[in-house]
Amino acid sequence: MLNFEKKGNGKETLVLLHGFMENISIWSDLEKKLSADFTLLKIDLPGHGKSDILAEVHTMEMMAEEVKKVLDDQNLKNVHLLGHSMGGYVSLAFAEQFSEYLKSLTLFFSTYFPDDEEKKEQRKKSYRVIKDAFAHYARVGIPNLFNPNERDVLEGKIETALEVALSTNNLGALACVKGMVERTDKKHILENLECKILVLAGKHDNAVKTENTIKNLPDRTNIKSYVLDCGHNGHWEKPSICAEIINTELLHHLPKKLVL
Repeated sequence: MLNFEKKGNGKETLVLLHGFMENISIWSDLEKKLSADFTLLKIDLPGHGKSDILAEVHTMEMMAEEVKKVLDDQNLKNVHLLGHSMGGYVSLAFAEQFSEYLKSLTLFFSTYFPDDEEKKEQRKKSYRVIKDAFAHYARVGIPNLFNPNERDVLEGKIETALEVALSTNNLGALACVKGMVERTDKKHILENLECKILVLAGKHDNAVKTENTIKNLPDRTNIKSYVLDCGHNGHWEKPSICAEIINTELLHHLPKKLVL
């Protein structure tokens, strides 16, 4: 079973899925600001953190099945599922297969679109580098995921993100990159899913095409979206704002300053 950590005794369960080259430690800033009404279930995806590599290719569907095993083990249903980046791709695959488990779905700096051909080629070219020069791959890539206008302010967070990335098993990362290349378009999930859908995106996100993601969201009353002035890592760049949005949209907890 995947490694996981459960925290809190809130009446609502919020399942947190990290992104590529991350692990459950990435949520520390955000979780301090999330409502006490949440019980947090943080899961290490396959090949990341303390979870084992399970195959040569970690498809989003296979990883979603592993997440379901954790929920079944904990006897959980009716959960809020939030996924950052690759974790969002896994969340969409989970929603496609196991929608009856969900009370809400949050795409956290992620997208429902598959890789375009250019992105697929970039990923394929990275296979050898990830296998043979993973530290270089991480050191080059991680800083680009943050708002370039706030690099000086975010220097400590960038270092933290790099430490987390370097702790990842390179073969686990490689299996996930191969799985991300195989992703299919999941817009139909957003068009048909009955539960609450929340989308948080970054204005300066270099990993996800924010404008395209927001512009093409289905026009449905159960979908809410926010674009923040940050890069790809809202949990590190804007944890207070992200937590306020999550608390408000998923629990209807308005921040005190907004209550009339």
